[in-house]
Amino acid sequence: MKFGFVLPNNWGLSDPNDVISLASEAEELGIDSIWVNHHIINIGYIAERLNERPYYDALTILNFVAARTEKISLGTSVLVLPYLHPMALAKSLATLDALSPKRVIAGLGVGGLPEENAALGTIYDGRGPWSDEFIEVMQVLWSKGTASYQGQHFEMNELIVGPKPTEQSIEIWIGGGGHLARERAAKFGNGWHPLATLNNFTQKVPKFEASLKNHDRDRADLIIAPRVEIESLPDLHSVKQWQDAGADQLIVNVGTSDLTRLREGLSHVAQLSSRTN
Repeated sequence: MKFGFVLPNNWGLSDPNDVISLASEAEELGIDSIWVNHHIINIGYIAERLNERPYYDALTILNFVAARTEKISLGTSVLVLPYLHPMALAKSLATLDALSPKRVIAGLGVGGLPEENAALGTIYDGRGPWSDEFIEVMQVLWSKGTASYQGQHFEMNELIVGPKPTEQSIEIWIGGGGHLARERAAKFGNGWHPLATLNNFTQKVPKFEASLKNHDRDRADLIIAPRVEIESLPDLHSVKQWQDAGADQLIVNVGTSDLTRLREGLSHVAQLSSRTN
């Protein structure tokens, strides 16, 4: 079982270097991957938690982490596509990949905070099909040669873009546990990354396997890596429960701004990792 650790860039820490240092500590402890959160505006439940405290930008934090680590995988949990543009994001991720080859995992989702979409002036209703095109555009931009695409929301004709990923593409994990998210993961994903409790995850895995069949894909084609709260992993028995339910990796979140608790949680994850690998 591989383990990832979610960085608290979304918890209002006064010094962003404390967020970065946790990533370095995670690598030293043998954690497989680190993950950043993505929102732009403190609104809705985010404002209720943070008020005016900072929510640090996902990719900026990840770039700093890449520069201060050597091998740990770098993931986004998850980038909310309607807040972004596929051409700009494709370049940002490919540049990060060029600086940290084979380490980038693009966790992508459609979002679920309509107040933020309204404040940003971005699409909410219809964001699913829009996001599907977004992913297709990025895959075209990452392919060899010039980039052409004709869709309902995006179009381009023989654009010259670079850099290209060091591999054929960048690994994409799709966030979300609902039916449309499962279908999106089955169609586009190298991984499925739902926010989950053990109970709802156990119920959704068979449904996801059905989605894979709908797209003529095998279970071995991709990674299932739920994002879980640390409270759901008290011991090795709990890890086995997740594994038996279908998880290949566990991406662990410690929901706090308390650095002591964050480091304790990181140490706990490292101990679980060392005893299961």
